[in-house]
Amino acid sequence: MNALFKALSHPVRRQIIGMLRDSPLASGDIAAAFDMSWPTVTGHLNALRDAGLVSTEKHGQSVRYRLEISAVEEGLAFLMEMAGTGRKTKTEEMK
Repeated sequence: MNALFKALSHPVRRQIIGMLRDSPLASGDIAAAFDMSWPTVTGHLNALRDAGLVSTEKHGQSVRYRLEISAVEEGLAFLMEMAGTGRKTKTEEMK
């Protein structure tokens, strides 16, 4: 869960998550939305992938990124539990 919150701590990564809410996008389409170098965008995408927030799939020469809503739900459930509302996280249910 630490990787999830670390990944969400950067505003560019949160913006990428917002872009992926409606549908998967090619890495080039994501990069085109930002005024930064390709390696910087790739670093942000890797941080999101490593946190389990996005998954990748190859389409020919292109890589498409898809939001993994289960990771988002797990983080949200944790925050709701910390606030005293909502259901317990999977980790807490296992205890």
